[in-house]
Amino acid sequence: MLLAIDCGNTNTVFSIWDGASFIATWRTATEHHRTADQYYVWLSTLMEFQRIDAKITDVIISSTVPRVVWNLRVLADRYFATRPIVVGKPDCELPIETRVDAGTAVGPDRLVNTVAGYDKFGGDLVIVDFGTATTFDVVAKDGAYEGGVIAPGVNLSLEALHQAAAALPHVDISRPAQVVGTNTVACMQSGVFWGYVGLVREICERIKDERGRDMKVIATGGLAPLFQAAVPLFDAFDEFLTMHGLTVIYDHNKARAHAE
Repeated sequence: MLLAIDCGNTNTVFSIWDGASFIATWRTATEHHRTADQYYVWLSTLMEFQRIDAKITDVIISSTVPRVVWNLRVLADRYFATRPIVVGKPDCELPIETRVDAGTAVGPDRLVNTVAGYDKFGGDLVIVDFGTATTFDVVAKDGAYEGGVIAPGVNLSLEALHQAAAALPHVDISRPAQVVGTNTVACMQSGVFWGYVGLVREICERIKDERGRDMKVIATGGLAPLFQAAVPLFDAFDEFLTMHGLTVIYDHNKARAHAE
């Protein structure tokens, strides 16, 4: 079975893929000092608790935090006796082209989302990922990655308000009862919530205008449904888009290896 690992700046997701579906998914905080042994104790305990008897034979990793990749590699080698596929490394081939400026390094998560979006929805896409940063990735008609937009993430914006302004409290994102707040928390929530609705809608519309064609907007990340409930912004939402992309890349590289 395949262990797919998506390591982001805030959280790391581990999913076990049996070839047809994900039989388990877990999330943990991303910590660069966590050792391979600690990862294994955590993972094996969860598998035992949920009575998952799965023999992991392969591992694929996508990480936006380079410092954690080494320990994840050791995890794969020491405990699963396999060399992991690492998205972004020269020996990991993508089933899509990347059309960006020469020398530009594209985040592995954005490439994985592009692969997944094209596989599930076809081309001409804007993929909006609500993570630590809010990213917009443009997928061409033939599935190629053509660039995108990076904006501060929703929770990052709220945290910045709290840290930079001494009088402003820490608040959670939620849809306010009305646009005009009558207390500090409501004012902050309204500014961030409706500000991001406007940000997402405007950027997507400008991308479509610039491309001169209609494009599907696909969302991923846990906050997407919150915004979609207020204003129709997305044509589809897929919570596990990145994990699906990892399975597609894994299959592509395994098929290539067998062909060789």
